[in-house]
Amino acid sequence: MVGALPRVEDLTVDMVMSRKPVTAYASSTIADVAKIMRDRDVGSVVILDDEGKPVGIVTERDLVVKVLASGLSADTRVSEVMSKPLITIKPSTRIVDAARIMVKRNVRRLIVVEGDSMVGIITEKDILRVAPEMIDILIEAMKVNVSEGYNYTGSSMSGYCDRCGEWSEELIEVDGEYLCPECREIKGG
Repeated sequence: MVGALPRVEDLTVDMVMSRKPVTAYASSTIADVAKIMRDRDVGSVVILDDEGKPVGIVTERDLVVKVLASGLSADTRVSEVMSKPLITIKPSTRIVDAARIMVKRNVRRLIVVEGDSMVGIITEKDILRVAPEMIDILIEAMKVNVSEGYNYTGSSMSGYCDRCGEWSEELIEVDGEYLCPECREIKGG
């Protein structure tokens, strides 16, 4: 069919990524990077070494947590607060897989590389802009991440109950399922 839209499962990173990430050099100051973020209206800046290779990223959260909350001065070099190493993916990666990597690595941005060169950046917003149904995939990936890497036994968390599908602020894992208080009572847990 001519003009058919691709299915979400078939979308790749190169279809939705930003091709010209905003960058600064590692020798830049925090103040320089904050001004770049303001002027370019972005939430992150990719940090380059002297040869122009990406070596880190500074996000708005980095500025709040690592700079403001720590009392660093505005003339501190950005190389001291950047997040590293960069998490990278290829342009041919499916956005479904990119979303799963973001959840698993607890990041909101991935640097897109081809060979040794940075060719773009993809963010959660980029993915959700083209595929709102990715929210379900992100939720699924978060459940996998929780079951594989974190032990919430004995403490509650917020989310949708695996049994009834209702939102609860008090989910607790019972036999591999995250259940609300009502479903735990029915199950006898």
